[in-house]
Amino acid sequence: MTEVNVALDRVSPEALEHLGEGHIAYVKQIRSEDVPDLFPQAPKIAPGLKLFALHAADGTPIMLTDSREAAIANAWSNELQAVSVH
Repeated sequence: MTEVNVALDRVSPEALEHLGEGHIAYVKQIRSEDVPDLFPQAPKIAPGLKLFALHAADGTPIMLTDSREAAIANAWSNELQAVSVH
């Protein structure tokens, strides 16, 4: 996992929207209760679970998993550099 430090207050919203397009994806821990909003096609999941979502740099959800390592592996298999969002 690569550390990326960006001074967000110095980047325009338009530039930020395209930052890393096609090259960077981010992994974010989510709750199972958030799944229907991010992944409407996903089957119903029990509440209270900790999951990990892989998103394209522009925020588009790519995949959902119960393992941070699986999300990172998926990014790598799609030639994307994965970063974490806390």
